Amino acid sequence: MENIKGIKIVSTGSYLPPKILTNEELSRMVDTSDEWILTRTGIKERRIAEKDVTASDLGAAAAKIAIGRSGLKPEDIDIIICATISADKIFPSTACFIQNKLNMPDVTAFDVSAACSGFIYALQVSAGLIKSCMARNILIVGTEVLSKFTDWQDRSTCVLFGDGAGAMIISSSDHNDALLSCHLGADGNYSELLHIPAGGGKMPASPDTVKKHLHYMKMSGKEVFKVAVVKMAEAFEKAVSKTKLSVSDISLLIPHQANMRIIDAVARKLDFPLEKTYVNVHKYGNISAATTIVALDEAISEGRVKKGDVVALVAFGGGFTWGASIIRI
Repeated sequence: MENIKGIKIVSTGSYLPPKILTNEELSRMVDTSDEWILTRTGIKERRIAEKDVTASDLGAAAAKIAIGRSGLKPEDIDIIICATISADKIFPSTACFIQNKLNMPDVTAFDVSAACSGFIYALQVSAGLIKSCMARNILIVGTEVLSKFTDWQDRSTCVLFGDGAGAMIISSSDHNDALLSCHLGADGNYSELLHIPAGGGKMPASPDTVKKHLHYMKMSGKEVFKVAVVKMAEAFEKAVSKTKLSVSDISLLIPHQANMRIIDAVARKLDFPLEKTYVNVHKYGNISAATTIVALDEAISEGRVKKGDVVALVAFGGGFTWGASIIRI
């Protein structure tokens, strides 16, 4: 495993639960309307996992598709890395549950927790492991069941989130490097603006935390919006600056699908054409760590990007965390 120069993207896959929750249906659950949601978020519907379906179930389904497209056998995979904030349990890792469901015993498996930036963080970690000769083939999974951590009485958050999973397999390459550059960042000073207050060691579960709905996602929307736009644009610019490319060389920008207003604002700030910006937020809402990989898989399937094209993945999430990866398909 000497003289590894880089990585190659072997395959992708995605899986969305079949159940659709429309804005009209939401308006019968909470004080909102299709017009209110669409105007403020660009979201028309989102996918919702069934009660007994977990993040590892969705992740394993997406992983099976990626493996099936890869030409690799399950035993060829050296490491599984899962990005999620809606884990099956506090521990073991969701990656271990995915490993078990894929029947891949003894494969190294662990989670990355970076909220909506999770897949981009996991991609960079995976590339580092391959380039340091720790692995040849890595399965990266971004998977979320955010509906299970959503307060369906809070109209400011329940309209935003959905469930889904995406997967990518990357392998070592002695030739070109598919990961052209990456920029990651974080600032824990903002942690209280987007979080789940209870359930961890700081605020263990109690009758009081349950009564106060503290085990659900809480967000200060206006404050998150302001920082998200600045940091996503900054991450993109810094990632591009680390390459020999110009912004015009980017075939497609895939931003985190949190809110259409954020996507529009980032594109405007970067002076990047909206027609070269991939959008599926209207179909799925915010699926956190799964958004960029699900969108990439869809873009490939739709022919929006082809072999040799350069794609920018950009995300921002709770922590705060942010990141951008420039990849060549």
